[in-house]
Amino acid sequence: MVRAAVLASGDGGRLQAILDAMYFKEIPNFELVAVICPQRGCNAMKRALNSGVSAYVVDPDLFPTMTSHSMAVANKLKDMDIELVILAGYDVPLGVIPYQFRNRIIGTFPALYPAFEDLEGDVNRAVLERGVKITGATAYFADGDGRVGGIILQKALEVRPGDDPETLGRRVMEECEWPILTRAVAAYCGGELSVRGNRVKFQTPVSQ
Repeated sequence: MVRAAVLASGDGGRLQAILDAMYFKEIPNFELVAVICPQRGCNAMKRALNSGVSAYVVDPDLFPTMTSHSMAVANKLKDMDIELVILAGYDVPLGVIPYQFRNRIIGTFPALYPAFEDLEGDVNRAVLERGVKITGATAYFADGDGRVGGIILQKALEVRPGDDPETLGRRVMEECEWPILTRAVAAYCGGELSVRGNRVKFQTPVSQ
Protein backbone atom coordinates (compact mmCIF):
# COMPACT_ATOMS: atom_id res chain seq x y z
CA MET A 1 0.00 0.00 0.00
CA VAL A 2 1.14 3.54 -0.77
CA ARG A 3 0.98 5.54 2.45
CA ALA A 4 -0.19 9.04 1.50
CA ALA A 5 -0.82 12.34 3.25
CA VAL A 6 -2.70 15.40 2.03
CA LEU A 7 -1.55 18.95 2.73
CA ALA A 8 -4.73 21.02 2.68
CA SER A 9 -5.96 24.50 3.47
CA GLY A 10 -9.27 26.32 3.41
CA ASP A 11 -12.45 24.71 2.16
CA GLY A 12 -10.90 21.37 1.25
CA GLY A 13 -12.74 20.82 -2.04
CA ARG A 14 -9.76 19.08 -3.64
CA LEU A 15 -9.33 16.99 -0.51
CA GLN A 16 -12.96 15.89 -0.81
CA ALA A 17 -12.23 14.57 -4.30
CA ILE A 18 -9.54 12.32 -2.81
CA LEU A 19 -11.80 11.26 0.06
CA ASP A 20 -14.59 10.38 -2.37
CA ALA A 21 -12.23 8.41 -4.61
CA MET A 22 -10.94 6.56 -1.57
CA TYR A 23 -14.48 5.76 -0.42
CA PHE A 24 -15.44 4.38 -3.83
CA LYS A 25 -12.11 2.48 -4.07
CA GLU A 26 -11.10 4.31 -7.24
CA ILE A 27 -7.44 4.50 -6.18
CA PRO A 28 -5.64 1.15 -6.02
CA ASN A 29 -3.04 0.30 -3.40
CA PHE A 30 -3.78 3.55 -1.53
CA GLU A 31 -3.92 4.41 2.17
CA LEU A 32 -4.65 7.97 3.23
CA VAL A 33 -2.82 8.15 6.53
CA ALA A 34 -3.27 11.81 7.44
CA VAL A 35 -4.30 15.31 6.46
CA ILE A 36 -2.06 18.17 7.58
CA CYS A 37 -3.43 21.72 7.73
CA PRO A 38 -1.85 25.06 8.67
CA GLN A 39 -5.01 26.28 10.48
CA ARG A 40 -7.12 24.62 13.13
CA GLY A 41 -10.86 24.40 12.45
CA CYS A 42 -10.70 24.88 8.68
CA ASN A 43 -13.19 22.99 6.53
CA ALA A 44 -10.42 20.79 5.13
CA MET A 45 -9.71 19.49 8.64
CA LYS A 46 -13.42 18.93 9.28
CA ARG A 47 -13.77 16.97 6.03
CA ALA A 48 -10.86 14.73 7.04
CA LEU A 49 -12.18 14.03 10.53
CA ASN A 50 -15.71 13.39 9.22
CA SER A 51 -14.22 10.76 6.91
CA GLY A 52 -12.31 9.07 9.70
CA VAL A 53 -8.89 10.30 8.56
CA SER A 54 -6.43 11.60 11.14
CA ALA A 55 -5.90 15.37 10.87
CA TYR A 56 -3.04 17.43 12.26
CA VAL A 57 -2.26 21.13 12.49
CA VAL A 58 1.24 22.50 11.91
CA ASP A 59 0.71 26.22 12.47
CA PRO A 60 3.19 28.52 10.66
CA ASP A 61 2.70 31.16 13.37
CA LEU A 62 4.45 28.90 15.88
CA PHE A 63 7.72 28.87 13.90
CA PRO A 64 10.30 31.63 13.46
CA THR A 65 10.65 31.13 9.70
CA MET A 66 8.80 29.43 6.86
CA THR A 67 11.82 27.15 6.42
CA SER A 68 11.54 25.87 9.98
CA HIS A 69 7.81 25.38 9.50
CA SER A 70 8.37 23.35 6.33
CA MET A 71 11.00 21.27 8.14
CA ALA A 72 8.45 20.48 10.85
CA VAL A 73 5.91 19.36 8.22
CA ALA A 74 8.56 17.25 6.46
CA ASN A 75 9.55 15.61 9.74
CA LYS A 76 5.90 14.86 10.50
CA LEU A 77 5.52 13.21 7.10
CA LYS A 78 8.65 11.14 7.62
CA ASP A 79 7.58 10.11 11.12
CA MET A 80 4.41 8.65 9.57
CA ASP A 81 6.39 6.86 6.81
CA ILE A 82 4.58 8.81 4.10
CA GLU A 83 5.52 7.92 0.54
CA LEU A 84 3.18 10.21 -1.43
CA VAL A 85 2.23 13.81 -0.62
CA ILE A 86 -0.90 15.30 -2.21
CA LEU A 87 -1.42 19.06 -2.40
CA ALA A 88 -5.07 20.05 -1.99
CA GLY A 89 -5.23 23.83 -2.07
CA TYR A 90 -2.32 24.10 0.38
CA ASP A 91 -1.58 27.82 0.70
CA VAL A 92 1.74 27.70 2.60
CA PRO A 93 5.17 27.60 0.90
CA LEU A 94 6.53 24.04 0.69
CA GLY A 95 10.06 25.07 1.63
CA VAL A 96 12.27 22.00 2.07
CA ILE A 97 9.50 19.43 1.54
CA PRO A 98 10.01 18.95 -2.25
CA TYR A 99 13.70 18.16 -1.73
CA GLN A 100 12.80 15.30 0.60
CA PHE A 101 9.90 13.98 -1.50
CA ARG A 102 11.23 14.32 -5.03
CA ASN A 103 8.70 13.11 -7.62
CA ARG A 104 6.43 12.15 -4.74
CA ILE A 105 4.37 15.34 -4.42
CA ILE A 106 1.30 15.65 -6.65
CA GLY A 107 -0.70 18.86 -7.01
CA THR A 108 -2.91 20.69 -9.48
CA PHE A 109 -2.64 24.05 -11.23
CA PRO A 110 -5.88 25.75 -12.38
CA ALA A 111 -4.80 26.36 -15.99
CA LEU A 112 -3.16 24.54 -18.87
CA TYR A 113 0.43 24.97 -17.73
CA PRO A 114 2.65 26.76 -18.73
CA ALA A 115 -0.12 29.29 -19.35
CA PHE A 116 -0.16 31.84 -16.50
CA GLU A 117 2.78 30.13 -14.80
CA ASP A 118 4.20 33.38 -13.38
CA LEU A 119 0.89 34.92 -12.39
CA GLU A 120 0.44 36.03 -8.80
CA GLY A 121 -3.26 36.20 -8.04
CA ASP A 122 -6.49 34.76 -9.36
CA VAL A 123 -5.76 32.65 -12.43
CA ASN A 124 -9.43 32.45 -13.44
CA ARG A 125 -9.79 36.22 -13.36
CA ALA A 126 -6.70 36.53 -15.54
CA VAL A 127 -8.13 33.96 -17.97
CA LEU A 128 -11.27 36.06 -18.38
CA GLU A 129 -9.39 39.34 -18.63
CA ARG A 130 -7.19 37.95 -21.42
CA GLY A 131 -10.17 36.61 -23.33
CA VAL A 132 -8.90 33.03 -23.22
CA LYS A 133 -11.31 30.61 -24.94
CA ILE A 134 -9.96 27.31 -23.58
CA THR A 135 -8.62 26.88 -20.05
CA GLY A 136 -8.41 23.85 -17.80
CA ALA A 137 -6.12 22.32 -15.20
CA THR A 138 -2.79 20.52 -14.88
CA ALA A 139 -1.82 17.70 -12.52
CA TYR A 140 1.91 17.68 -11.84
CA PHE A 141 4.81 16.56 -9.69
CA ALA A 142 6.19 19.48 -7.67
CA ASP A 143 9.73 20.51 -8.56
CA GLY A 144 12.45 21.40 -6.08
CA ASP A 145 10.99 24.87 -5.56
CA GLY A 146 7.48 23.53 -5.00
CA ARG A 147 6.32 24.77 -8.41
CA VAL A 148 4.98 22.83 -11.38
CA GLY A 149 7.53 20.21 -12.39
CA GLY A 150 6.75 17.13 -14.46
CA ILE A 151 3.27 17.34 -15.99
CA ILE A 152 1.22 14.21 -15.35
CA LEU A 153 -2.15 15.09 -16.88
CA GLN A 154 -4.02 18.04 -18.35
CA LYS A 155 -7.72 18.53 -18.96
CA ALA A 156 -9.25 21.33 -21.03
CA LEU A 157 -12.43 23.32 -20.41
CA GLU A 158 -14.25 25.79 -22.65
CA VAL A 159 -14.77 29.25 -21.18
CA ARG A 160 -18.43 30.27 -21.36
CA PRO A 161 -19.56 33.80 -22.31
CA GLY A 162 -21.35 34.23 -18.97
CA ASP A 163 -18.48 33.02 -16.77
CA ASP A 164 -17.15 35.16 -13.95
CA PRO A 165 -14.04 34.27 -11.88
CA GLU A 166 -16.13 32.42 -9.29
CA THR A 167 -18.19 30.30 -11.69
CA LEU A 168 -15.18 29.56 -13.89
CA GLY A 169 -13.07 28.64 -10.88
CA ARG A 170 -15.74 26.26 -9.64
CA ARG A 171 -16.04 24.56 -13.02
CA VAL A 172 -12.27 24.28 -13.43
CA MET A 173 -11.99 22.67 -10.01
CA GLU A 174 -14.94 20.28 -10.32
CA GLU A 175 -14.62 19.33 -14.00
CA CYS A 176 -10.84 19.41 -14.37
CA GLU A 177 -8.85 19.49 -11.13
CA TRP A 178 -10.83 16.85 -9.25
CA PRO A 179 -10.74 14.16 -11.93
CA ILE A 180 -7.11 14.65 -12.97
CA LEU A 181 -5.91 14.85 -9.36
CA THR A 182 -7.53 11.54 -8.46
CA ARG A 183 -6.42 9.99 -11.77
CA ALA A 184 -2.83 11.13 -11.21
CA VAL A 185 -2.80 9.71 -7.69
CA ALA A 186 -4.29 6.45 -8.94
CA ALA A 187 -1.66 6.26 -11.67
CA TYR A 188 1.12 6.79 -9.15
CA CYS A 189 -0.25 4.19 -6.73
CA GLY A 190 -0.82 1.76 -9.58
CA GLY A 191 2.80 2.01 -10.72
CA GLU A 192 1.80 3.51 -14.07
CA LEU A 193 4.16 6.51 -14.02
CA SER A 194 7.81 6.88 -14.87
CA VAL A 195 9.75 10.14 -14.61
CA ARG A 196 12.78 11.06 -16.66
CA GLY A 197 13.99 14.58 -16.05
CA ASN A 198 10.88 16.74 -16.19
CA ARG A 199 8.95 14.34 -18.42
CA VAL A 200 6.34 12.02 -16.99
CA LYS A 201 5.29 8.98 -18.99
CA PHE A 202 2.46 6.51 -18.50
CA GLN A 203 3.31 2.82 -18.71
CA THR A 204 -0.25 2.13 -19.90
CA PRO A 205 -2.58 4.21 -22.11
CA VAL A 206 -4.10 7.21 -20.33
CA SER A 207 -7.84 7.18 -19.63
CA GLN A 208 -9.33 10.20 -17.88
